[in-house]
Amino acid sequence: MHTNRYKLIVFDFDGTLADSFGCVLRILDEAASRHGLRRVDPRDVDSLLSKSPKDIMRYLGIPAWKLPLVVASMRREMRIHIDRVSLFPGVAALLDGLSKRGVVLALVTSNSYDNVRCVMGPEMTARFRFVDCGVAVLGKRARLRKIVARSGLAREEIFCIGDEIRDLEAARKERLAFGAVSWGFAKPDLLAARGPDVMFVTPEEIMPYCT
Repeated sequence: MHTNRYKLIVFDFDGTLADSFGCVLRILDEAASRHGLRRVDPRDVDSLLSKSPKDIMRYLGIPAWKLPLVVASMRREMRIHIDRVSLFPGVAALLDGLSKRGVVLALVTSNSYDNVRCVMGPEMTARFRFVDCGVAVLGKRARLRKIVARSGLAREEIFCIGDEIRDLEAARKERLAFGAVSWGFAKPDLLAARGPDVMFVTPEEIMPYCT
């Protein structure tokens, strides 16, 4: 039984709000060809999504100096294929409901602002008070810290929601509550094993946690 009613929700984008998994896999395959990286074996996808960003980089064979180049290239490719990406069922209604309740919405994503706006549309994007895009693979914690400072709210009033291990770890390092979604990139059992504050099966389940 939960007792907290959160005033600020910080969402991840890909795999949490947007169904972009198939698109990301295609782009990774293209990036492998372009940058001489290891191709992702379909049999490794589940285990790969349970790893830390550093371990994923090691698997793909991306040296640290090359990461910004690869990420920039992938964002450009995502923009080309963005018409294949849509919001998960129930997400639009959730965001509308949260906004009407006066919940402050924030977004922290490694994707670009243009891609986010294209998928969500200008009206829905405008409902987010904080939109932090182009976040470095290992940079989510710092962005969360800035949002906490800018919001003026106590950490106990802020709830982070995402679908990856790195989302959970970033929130935990900033002492923020974290809700894991079961419809995203990482398998639910892998996320559950990391001990999130709550696991969500559908977007509708998020609403009762908000003021």
